[in-house]
Amino acid sequence: MGNGAKAAQKRERNAGKNADKGPTSKTKVNEAAKNIVCQTCRQAFLLTTRAPALEEHAQNKHSKTLAECFPNFTK
Repeated sequence: MGNGAKAAQKRERNAGKNADKGPTSKTKVNEAAKNIVCQTCRQAFLLTTRAPALEEHAQNKHSKTLAECFPNFTK
């Protein structure tokens, strides 16, 4: 015999479990976490971005120092 009925029952049970979950997108959370802004080009960076990445941005994009592009940044 086949397992078609078992598979259908399992799909019905799991459909109820998955319906309770909300959206899983993190775009709103990620947008809210962007609060480091380059003062030269206004590019936003996530709060967790570390100094070396910001320093690399300042050097490569603007040929400036970290303090010139991100005056409010504290380690």
